Amino acid sequence: MKKMLFSLMALAAICACQQSGTPVQFNYRGLAFTLPVSQFVDSMLARGFAVDSVASDSGKTVVLASPAEKYRVLAAFRGDTLTVVQETYVLSTNDSTRQMWQELRDGLEQELGAWPDCPMLKEDHKVANFDAGEGLISVLLENTYAPTLTVRYTKKSE
Repeated sequence: MKKMLFSLMALAAICACQQSGTPVQFNYRGLAFTLPVSQFVDSMLARGFAVDSVASDSGKTVVLASPAEKYRVLAAFRGDTLTVVQETYVLSTNDSTRQMWQELRDGLEQELGAWPDCPMLKEDHKVANFDAGEGLISVLLENTYAPTLTVRYTKKSE
């Protein structure tokens, strides 16, 4: 009986170590920030996005858009390494951006299992920052002249 109890405790300890030892990789909608920029862009193209060559800067940023999505994606990089991915939502009213901000914030809270740091929570200007291990995710609402909602994924500098 003593040996059986000891083996069960050892098995539980091994399982706990394996689960806690596996860090969650920082990613943008399932695409790891460790991907080379060309592979990231190819993956976004496969998802139905197209490169907006007018808005892109050939050496530092790529802007992607899809008619099926409510947002545009800006990917900034240094060399061949992604540093920031930002979604900018195109919504028509301040009320729709407020509702979308709350939905995105709540979704990230559940997905990451963490409370955000909210340094600004006014009616038309809200910020929620999530620490996602290797990076930060910020949900920003700025309803000044036009409804603006952005979600920014920023890789922490090494």
